[in-house]
Amino acid sequence: MNNAGIFDDFRNAWDKPNNGLIQIILINVIVFVALIVFKVVFVLSGLSEVYSTVLSYLMLPADFAAFIFQPWSIVTYFFTHEGFLHIIFNMLFLFWFGRLIQDFLGNNRLISLYVVGGIVGGLFYMLIYNIIPFYHDRIDGSLMLGASAGVFAVVVGAATFMPNHTFFLLFLGAVRIKYIAMFYVLLSLSRTIGSNAGGELAHIGGAIIGFIFIRQLQKGNDLGVPVIQTIDFFKGLFKPSPKIKVTHKKASGATHRKTAAASTSSTTGGTTDQAEIDAILDKISERGYESLSKEEKQKLFNASKK
Repeated sequence: MNNAGIFDDFRNAWDKPNNGLIQIILINVIVFVALIVFKVVFVLSGLSEVYSTVLSYLMLPADFAAFIFQPWSIVTYFFTHEGFLHIIFNMLFLFWFGRLIQDFLGNNRLISLYVVGGIVGGLFYMLIYNIIPFYHDRIDGSLMLGASAGVFAVVVGAATFMPNHTFFLLFLGAVRIKYIAMFYVLLSLSRTIGSNAGGELAHIGGAIIGFIFIRQLQKGNDLGVPVIQTIDFFKGLFKPSPKIKVTHKKASGATHRKTAAASTSSTTGGTTDQAEIDAILDKISERGYESLSKEEKQKLFNASKK
């Protein structure tokens, strides 16, 4: 097995521009594989309790008193899985529905919807466990993990934005995604009194915020802006400062004339240069086609006819 080749494949998949969907899936898969390796090593070493402790610090506790000492778990829990079926189904649903969000609303909207869904789903789980007496005897020692809350936000968000879009399901044929979303929300609701009540409550919380997120977006309010700003801030901390080198070269008269001619040709007659078209396409990739102004849409339309 060529380990270098595997790492290169992962790096190439990660580095593609506007690739938030695959990046989220990769983070979940990497954490899942790392936990498998750690579990095997610690259990074989007779230190299984160390693994259990590490895992518990990645999971979200229902007890607010415990949460205070591990606030990071409101994020780490929805990138953490233990069971193969758990992560497979979560990532499949995320991929199927996430592509719709990414293609029509942009990369940043997908990332922020997943993160907001995970956070709100986790808070909903803790809130319900602490205010409804039915769950009080379950609070102590109750821990949650899995991407389901974020995935439900994406699923319901896609169904809210494109309710009549169809998926072809085995034995059923074409089914509108609004019915798929409704089925899974009702299924989770029916299980909120079962053994996995905490996880099902997180699903409901994620579904609710997925609906609200898209409805607010349609009104012009982007609830995901703080998420993207926070991610950009942390990315900036790890980017090396560019080395600025200032040079000066006296241009000849011929060069000045060529530059002036090029400038005139790019602006005369209202034409749009390639750099401007590229900027518009980048904006679509990041924020979706609906984020374009009327002027930008017209420029893109004009360029498409050439």
